Amino acid sequence: MQAFQNDFNRFEELHVQVLGVSPDSLATHQEFEKKHGVQFPLIADQKGRLQKLYAPGRVTFVIDMTGTIRFIQKGVPDNDLLLKELAKL
Repeated sequence: MQAFQNDFNRFEELHVQVLGVSPDSLATHQEFEKKHGVQFPLIADQKGRLQKLYAPGRVTFVIDMTGTIRFIQKGVPDNDLLLKELAKL
């Protein structure tokens, strides 16, 4: 999630809403936000519902305004690649 925070301004310039999702608790998310200065919402998916809908593990999705998945990247995010894909939308 820190990779997204590092490039947060670049995502904002493209009017992109970044969301972080993990099975951690809300309290853990709040601690993480404070410690790392995270500027985007973190979603506590403790029951794993979003993981079941999308994918388990570290996966980045680009979802457009209609809810259509436009790009999927597994593993550590490559922000330069993501920003190029987002610019195409």
